[in-house]
This record gives sequence, structure tokens and C-alpha cells, in this order.
Amino acid sequence: MMRVCLGSDHAGYDLKCYLTGWLKRSGYEVVDKGPFGPESVDYPDFAHAVASAMQQKEAPLGILICGSGNGVCISANKHDGIRAALCWNVAIASLARQHNDANIACLPARFISRNMARNIVKAFLTAEFEGGRHAVRVNKIPCK
Repeated sequence: MMRVCLGSDHAGYDLKCYLTGWLKRSGYEVVDKGPFGPESVDYPDFAHAVASAMQQKEAPLGILICGSGNGVCISANKHDGIRAALCWNVAIASLARQHNDANIACLPARFISRNMARNIVKAFLTAEFEGGRHAVRVNKIPCK
């Protein structure tokens, strides 16, 4: 059973709850880093919680959700070893894994439907990094 770490802000809370249920029914173990209610929160707090949990090997892949997907993506990418990608359709989600070895998909809750979010997450979780020429490029991402 694959573990997936999830987090959101208030704009992504309902979608996070929906995806959590769907993931559990699909056989995934979910590590929920919050929030745990719809009240207004600051997206960096939850992006950092998910990224830190992944750095600690709590889960190999993560899903972050905010209104545009940008805030959580920017915040998560501040962590070493995290490659968060803004995913707004299935093709982008697949390519993020296949070509960029992305380990967090960031979803724009205000711009996609539940059905699209489910399809994006499914594509992200089932795609595999292709390595090869892509590995050379991914290895150049960290600042040294």
C-alpha cells in the first residue's frame, strides 16, 4: 500500500477531503497534514508540513492544494529534495513524474473539478520517472 501525504489551505480544504476519501477507497494510505477544518489558514504552514514529512520519509509522494496551486508549490519547493509541480491537467501531471521526477503534485482547487482532480492525482501517482536524459536534467536542479 503506497502512502501519500496531503495538505491544503482553506481554498483547497473541500477538495483535500474529497481526495482523501477517494485515495483511501482506492487502497492508498493517507498522511493528512491538515488543515482539519475550513477556517482561513496560511498555505505555507501546510506546504512546509507536507514537504518536511516527505523529507522524513513519511511518504514517497505528496499532494498539495490551494486556490491557484502556486502558493503551495512555491513553498514546498524551498525544501531540499522536493520537486513540486503545478498540475492542472492529466498530461502535465504525468509529465511532471515522467520527466521531472516530481514528488508533489500541486492542484489549483479554484480552477479544476473534483473529477479532474481525481484524474490528475491518479495520473501523478501511477506515472514513473523515465530516467535517462531526464535524470541528467533533474540532477542539475539543486543549487550547489
